[in-house]
Amino acid sequence: MANVMTTQDFAGHTPVMQQYLRIKAQHPDALLFYRMGDFYELFFEDARRAARLLEITLTSRGQSGGEPIPMAGVPVQTVDTYLARAVRKGESVAICEQIGDPAKAKGPVERQVVRVVTPGTVTDEALLEARRDTLLASLATAGGRFGLAWLELASGRFHALEATGAEALAAELERLRPAELLIAEDSTAVARSAAAGALRQRPPWHFEAGSAERQLCGQFGTRDLAGFGLAGKPLAVGAAGSLLNYVRETQKSALPHLRGIRCEERDEARRDGPHGDGDGRSRAAPLDPATAAATCAARAPAAGHRGPARHRAACPRAHAAAPRGRR
Repeated sequence: MANVMTTQDFAGHTPVMQQYLRIKAQHPDALLFYRMGDFYELFFEDARRAARLLEITLTSRGQSGGEPIPMAGVPVQTVDTYLARAVRKGESVAICEQIGDPAKAKGPVERQVVRVVTPGTVTDEALLEARRDTLLASLATAGGRFGLAWLELASGRFHALEATGAEALAAELERLRPAELLIAEDSTAVARSAAAGALRQRPPWHFEAGSAERQLCGQFGTRDLAGFGLAGKPLAVGAAGSLLNYVRETQKSALPHLRGIRCEERDEARRDGPHGDGDGRSRAAPLDPATAAATCAARAPAAGHRGPARHRAACPRAHAAAPRGRR
């Protein structure tokens, strides 16, 4: 698909294909579901990939640029079925909707991507796997140390840790088994195993601790991250900040349920599950009341989403809690 968009002149395509190609250029690594009436259509290389991965029919739509246009489509009413197939196979899908008024449009109706569904940012119940948590993780490395952050977006539970060594990293990835792992484009220290999930390369500056801390403080409404246990842990901060940036980029909406982050220590985390909240898992050191309230708040489900019963039981006061850190 990249070759089509960099070597062919947009002027050789119909107005609809010009619009499609411009939007696709903004999401080169995702399948673009382009809304046309009652269907989401895919074209060119996306159509070929979707036909193979999603088991749908590959056809063609006239010509554009002097060549037949490969095309495949899925009905809007059953799109969740195909989204689930895509994310299970490690694919991301950009959902492009019609946002303009067809009656007022001069040319193609205005369209834009309203969200990007990725393996680690799935929140719709129809797409979630029943027997496992869907985790998005991010990894920052330097000098033999690593920072790892992970998030269950549906519940808002956000964690991070910083530790040393390839063996420790491999153990953490095996423990968490994230559906998707963010790494810097120049990273050379990531375990290439099934436990790492779908890998997404991100610009190195997304992992820079200073800008990451500003983003996290802005999200949590605090002046610093000391109250979350992240003081002096730049790699954990960088990983958490890059993760937050990615979630904002894909969800294209406010994230009011992300109100804090819990920093874990390696000696507790290795005996723990992804959340450290019972069932034989380890316990963190005792927390002061404000910190405990903030931890509970960080686990609170989004408004209008009650979440699994075990989440509600773990944090009965979540909605009344205030975040940590100095304001």
